[in-house]
Amino acid sequence: MVKEAEENAEADKARRELVEAKNQAESLINATEKSLEEHSDKVDPSTVEAIELAVSALKEDLQKEDVTAEKVNSGIQNVTEASMKLGEAIYKASQQEDESGDTASGEAGSSGEDDIVDADFEDLDDNKRR
Repeated sequence: MVKEAEENAEADKARRELVEAKNQAESLINATEKSLEEHSDKVDPSTVEAIELAVSALKEDLQKEDVTAEKVNSGIQNVTEASMKLGEAIYKASQQEDESGDTASGEAGSSGEDDIVDADFEDLDDNKRR
């Protein structure tokens, strides 16, 4: 039985790598499609098309019976590279929102409506508490 396990160790390792790559690919596809739905208006249509093509190619690879872990990892890399521009656009949009939010909150803070109280305190050690 041990001999049989040793003989199949390499095949088991390859199978495990394939399953892990497929799981990672499916997770990436779901995350990319969700981001694309939410933020596709922030990038140009050619970028959206490139992302969709990379995702569909990876989906097709996952459907094949004879796909290898290397092929799946290559598809993951393609989707990641294609979606980088989407990530950049999301980041820039959030930075612009933060900047506009900072100016609005800065104006509200200067009106004096905050309930900030300055206080002095003294830390009482065990001797002073008695």
